[in-house]
Amino acid sequence: MAKRFPIHPAHPERNCWGCERYCAADAMLCGNGSERTQHPVELFGDDWTLEPGEDQPLDGTGVPAG
Repeated sequence: MAKRFPIHPAHPERNCWGCERYCAADAMLCGNGSERTQHPVELFGDDWTLEPGEDQPLDGTGVPAG
């Protein structure tokens, strides 16, 4: 079973998000390049789960939360 992808992790900068291992940024096991893969919240901001024109984030299942 795959790990559930965290929508809003507390410290996304501490992990590599390139595979399902979510390794520590200073101890990557998969060799996924020389740098860690950033979490979407780091790239797109806190509202990265919003579809264009929506005002409620998705809950991880594709259904608006709330």
